[in-house]
Order: sequence, then structure tokens, then C-alpha cells
Amino acid sequence: MVLILKKGASKEEIRAIEQKIYKKAPVTGFDAKKYNGIISLNEKAAAIQTKLRNEWEREFS
Repeated sequence: MVLILKKGASKEEIRAIEQKIYKKAPVTGFDAKKYNGIISLNEKAAAIQTKLRNEWEREFS
């Protein structure tokens, strides 16, 4: 498909071309609400986060 946008085109003509190009709305960002309540945790989230962040500071024997 070839769409030609000429210099001096009106806003309506530009919108019509954009609608032909972008038929679906673009996906923006990450939908965190989709996963809300799915993960069940055995301990508090702050404790898990602390463990993960301190993981690289541990000494290995």
C-alpha cells in the first residue's frame, strides 16, 4: 500500500492517512494489573527484595 502525503495537507487528510497506517492502537507500557494477585508469597515482599539485593554481597565458602 502506498500513501502519499503532499505538502500543505490539511489536518483531516493527515488523520485519514494515520488511521489507515495505524489501524490498532499501539501497545504502551506493561500492564501490571493483569498479574495483580496471581503470585502468592510466603513471606513479606520487603524481605524478599532485601534478600535479592543482598545476594551479591554474600561470601561463598
